[in-house]
Amino acid sequence: MGIYPKSLEKLIKQFSRLPGIGQKSATRVALYVLRSNREMAESLAKSLIEVKEKIKFCSTCFNLTDDDPCPICSDENRSNGTICVVEGPGDQLAIEEAGIFKGRYHVLHGVLSPLNGIGPEDLKIGELLVRLSKEGIKEVILATNPTTEGEATAFFLAKLLSEKDGKLKIARIALGVPMGGDLKYMDRMTLEHALGSRRLINQ
Repeated sequence: MGIYPKSLEKLIKQFSRLPGIGQKSATRVALYVLRSNREMAESLAKSLIEVKEKIKFCSTCFNLTDDDPCPICSDENRSNGTICVVEGPGDQLAIEEAGIFKGRYHVLHGVLSPLNGIGPEDLKIGELLVRLSKEGIKEVILATNPTTEGEATAFFLAKLLSEKDGKLKIARIALGVPMGGDLKYMDRMTLEHALGSRRLINQ
């Protein structure tokens, strides 16, 4: 028998199923909802249902949206011939919030991972290839994460894209020492990327 009423125990259990929320955090959130007014609880419930009912994938870039195509794909000002390829919606959001990229995106929804049974056919790679000629793409920026799987996916895509269009510019986001970082604390792979991605500053 739990120490809380059954309905509250059930709410705590549901919150604890969310990523990054343990039992204690789930309990705090549930108690906060309980102490809040009914309007707040109803608004939260309504938002949860709306997300499930309205959010879908953009048929062009496969990012999350409630309008299809999404606002970025619909924006003619961003039709500049450049596509930034990312692993998931969270990565796209991070780049977009930085406000420095003015092209369009393509969300793969994962990375190649043979050990987990994830191959090219499980990602939105075929859809990316279709967009190249359809949208007159001149450059593809591979912005997969600097993990073993992310690097393997970027390498695979670079080879595939080069074979499809020899004139296509293919770039990999620079990887290496972060701003404010200290070289003596960097791992070998980070330093290797930093040196490999070096650029001239006297030209």
